[in-house]
Amino acid sequence: MKPANLSYAAALFSLVLATIALADHHRSLPVTKEQQDSLTPDKVLSDLAAGNQRYVDGKHSDPNVKARMKAAVKGQFPKAYILSCIDSRVPVEQVFDQGLGDIFVGRVAGNIENGDQLGSMEYAAAVSGVKVIMVLGHQSCGAVKGACDDVQLGNLTGLLKNIKPAIDQVKGHQDKGRNSKNKAFVSEVVKSNVRLTVEDIRKRSETLAKLEKDGKIKIVGAVYSLETGVVTSLE
Repeated sequence: MKPANLSYAAALFSLVLATIALADHHRSLPVTKEQQDSLTPDKVLSDLAAGNQRYVDGKHSDPNVKARMKAAVKGQFPKAYILSCIDSRVPVEQVFDQGLGDIFVGRVAGNIENGDQLGSMEYAAAVSGVKVIMVLGHQSCGAVKGACDDVQLGNLTGLLKNIKPAIDQVKGHQDKGRNSKNKAFVSEVVKSNVRLTVEDIRKRSETLAKLEKDGKIKIVGAVYSLETGVVTSLE
C-alpha cells in the first residue's frame, strides 16, 4: 500500500471512529462544546446518515429525555441545522435519530428559505457552531403539489410563489400533465425545489457562503421518502 493510501485509510478509520462515538453519544447526553469542536461537516453528515439508517431499521436510540434536559440547561452545541417542510409525517429528529440538544430544526411549508430562516441559519452556523445546513424535502409534498396546481389561498398564495421557479426548471411532462396528479412530475419538482433552495441560501447569505467556502460548514440538499423512511442526498 502506498503512503497516500495509508493516509487515506487512516483518515477513513478516524471518520468511522468519530461516527461510532457520536452514535454511542446519542444514547447518553447532548453534544458538548468539545465534541462539537472536534466535528467536521463530513463527520456530521456521516452521523446523520447512520442515524437515518437506525430509524429505517427501527433501532432508535434511547431518548434519555430527563438527563438531556438537565444537561442542556447549561448550553447547546448542535451539529446541524435542518430546514424541513411542516409535514407531520417527517419528524426530523426521529428521522435522523437525534436527541434533545443535537440539531436545530427550521420548518416551513415547502422547505423554502426566507429572511427569517436565513437569519436563523446564520445564528446556528456563525454563533452556535453547527457544521451542516441541510434542506430536507420530502415525497408527495403538499406545498409543492399546491404550487403545481397554482392554488390560491390567502397568505399561502404568496408562499407557494417561492416554489414556482422549481416548477419552471422541470421540463416536459405535458403528456401526463404538469400538475399534482402526475407523481413523476411532483417528484422532480420536489428535488428541483430543494436544489434551488440550497443555491438560494448560498446566494442570499454571504455569511453562510463564506463559512462554506472556508470549509467550516457544508450546505446540502436531501429528500425523505414517506414510503421507506430513507433520506437520499441530492449532492
